Amino acid sequence: MLGLIKKLFYLALLLSALLTYDIYSFLHQPMSVNAETLYEFSPGSSVTSLAHNLYRDGLSQRKYYIQLYTRLSGKSRKLKAGEYFIRPGVTPYQLLLMMEQGKVKQYSLTLIEGYSFRQMLQLVQQSKDLKHELAGLPVTEVMARIGHVGEHPEGRFYPDTYHFPKGLSDVEFLKRAYNEMEQRLDNAWQNRDPGLPFKTPYEALIMASIVEKESALAEERTRIAGVFINRLRKGMRLQTDPTVIYGIGESYDGDIRFKDLRRDNPYNTYTRKGLPPTPIAMPGQGAIDAVMNPDTTDYLYFVARGDASGSHVFSTTLVDHEKAVDKFQRKRKKK
Repeated sequence: MLGLIKKLFYLALLLSALLTYDIYSFLHQPMSVNAETLYEFSPGSSVTSLAHNLYRDGLSQRKYYIQLYTRLSGKSRKLKAGEYFIRPGVTPYQLLLMMEQGKVKQYSLTLIEGYSFRQMLQLVQQSKDLKHELAGLPVTEVMARIGHVGEHPEGRFYPDTYHFPKGLSDVEFLKRAYNEMEQRLDNAWQNRDPGLPFKTPYEALIMASIVEKESALAEERTRIAGVFINRLRKGMRLQTDPTVIYGIGESYDGDIRFKDLRRDNPYNTYTRKGLPPTPIAMPGQGAIDAVMNPDTTDYLYFVARGDASGSHVFSTTLVDHEKAVDKFQRKRKKK
């Protein structure tokens, strides 16, 4: 009897070793994939459904080995939901490792420099890859949902290309863009030139949004920032059209009229001194850096050349500025 038990024990040991070797071989052999395949492991899915689906789709030749391995190794509850690329040559072990680490397929959405909050939110709402929880909510509620009750949203989100897994909520997406702007603004503020006429990073953000809208050329940003900062220091009105356009709002038809420059509102920098109450757009890193480290010049004015270059003519006196306006704007319009 004892001999039979021994034989059964060794047989079980042998079978266990053979099974272990077979599972190991299976896990490290390339899967049956001839072309890149996208597999979705849905939230709430089990390892059983994973193994069944891979076997059903002809990607795996052992229906139960994945279940057995993940449960014995403790990985069955560590697999993260999402979409995964299964490429030719990948092994079941590598796939499970990707799923454990959450290396899901990434989607992208680009927030564009100079866009207003309304334009940015429209981009977010149009994304088919985000989960929408903010649709139809007023702006105040949107800011509350992302954890910033009472804050004006304009300029608060950093323009960049963001990568994310499918199904990320628009709330989490906006939180990420908000935090990115906060970090970049804070870093720039810590490294700003001394003596700037800004009491807070937010005031610098307002100015950066103006520079973003006024500068078509990256190489002119620091000079344009220097002009506006010189005007602030002298107590001059900024007299910048983008703030007037922002104050007009959705009724703006593409043309600024004389009456628009005279109609007073908090964003009309022709009628009011100092900065407008909020940013007017999303400034990029270039505009933020330009405001924090502007050119040191005596320029107080600039006017667009009005040609394809997008460049400006800078002046130190009103007389020279008027000459430049005559040459590049008024006479051009008469032709």
